[in-house]
Amino acid sequence: MSERKVSYKDAGVDIDAGNEFVEAIKEDVKSTFDEHVIGGIGSFAGAYAVPSGYKEPVLLSATDGVGTKLKLAIESGKLDTVGIDLVAMCVNDLICNFGTPMFFLDYYATGKLVPAEAKAVVAGIAEGCRRSECALIGGETAEMPGMYREKDFDLAGFAVGIAERGEMDRLSRVRPGQVLLALPSSGIHSNGYSLVRKLFFDKLGMSLEDEFEGAPLVETLLEPTRIYVREFKALKEHIVALAHITGGGIVENLPRVLPEGVRAMVDRSKIRTLPIFDFMARYVEEEEMFRTFNMGVGMVWVVEPDEVEAVLEKSDAYVIGELVSGERGVTLS
Repeated sequence: MSERKVSYKDAGVDIDAGNEFVEAIKEDVKSTFDEHVIGGIGSFAGAYAVPSGYKEPVLLSATDGVGTKLKLAIESGKLDTVGIDLVAMCVNDLICNFGTPMFFLDYYATGKLVPAEAKAVVAGIAEGCRRSECALIGGETAEMPGMYREKDFDLAGFAVGIAERGEMDRLSRVRPGQVLLALPSSGIHSNGYSLVRKLFFDKLGMSLEDEFEGAPLVETLLEPTRIYVREFKALKEHIVALAHITGGGIVENLPRVLPEGVRAMVDRSKIRTLPIFDFMARYVEEEEMFRTFNMGVGMVWVVEPDEVEAVLEKSDAYVIGELVSGERGVTLS
């Protein structure tokens, strides 16, 4: 009797599951396509026609992940929103260089591919692309047993945008006397989750099902990152510069749009912190909170004083401070 031969499936990789997954995501992916997408799903590379109307077009790129927020998604089984986070972290960076997102690609790596779970993740990515008005034109799914534990997976995202070369240099336009506007965050977004997990689960012994503000804690912790692309596109003519408030908070991200000799004066009392941050602040030093989390401010816009009213009327932005002459950096007062 001959010995049974070893298959790829015996090694932990299921080709049929991969094919099932590709079929399952086709409609979600197609829902993100615009008139610039060339071809469909299944080619070796995604193709996208460069939009016309630019004098000196420059392509911009951004890549990011979701960090340990993924751990909470995996533990809770709620996988339909981390894809939105993935897109948000990339496209929110692009617009800070006055780039308009064009297309997105994702990389999904797991120990064992479960088509239904992977579809939920990609559905979230597609939703993020719809919210940011960009096309999901490619991706890679890697099933790697032995590299990841069965339920574990990781995500990476890649966004490409386009900008007018003459609009990219925002630093030279920033000067004292301009006003700082905050755009609210939707929650913790996708930074600081190692501290979140340490506090809630190790120190406080809470569970994902515990009630917080009238709902299970997991809903607040997995609230997807807000995407600011539509607001940017609608109001870019009124904006001098933008800072995406990610890891490092306002104090470390806002200086990235400040030239030497310009200091940001932020009125801490005007920041509309969210309940989740107020709760964590009982156990974490205030300085640590502001250096780790967005504290309710997902993005800061620098605008001229005479443009403030127009922006406030057309968005949910609000004033948190101003720019003055001084050492480059941020003062929270």
